[in-house]
Amino acid sequence: MSIAEMADAGKLKLGEEAALTLARQAERVVAVKGKKRVTLDMRAHPPDADVLGALLGPTGGLRAPTMRVGQTLVVGFDPEVYAEVLGRGKG
Repeated sequence: MSIAEMADAGKLKLGEEAALTLARQAERVVAVKGKKRVTLDMRAHPPDADVLGALLGPTGGLRAPTMRVGQTLVVGFDPEVYAEVLGRGKG
């Protein structure tokens, strides 16, 4: 697997419009905030407010880390989510 594009979240701030654009390019969004995991089926056209609530941090910018793997956009970090999305089991 190779990285197609990488940006420093400390230098590049992506707001609502960019976050919605990224989400709409995916079929599924998996967002992790602490212990909470939200999965959105973007093919079902969820409300923008729900999408933004999952993607944006308290300052209104796209939360980091964010990565797109195939048709899945992952926001936040959770080892189990990463293993699932990257196709690697535990161990």
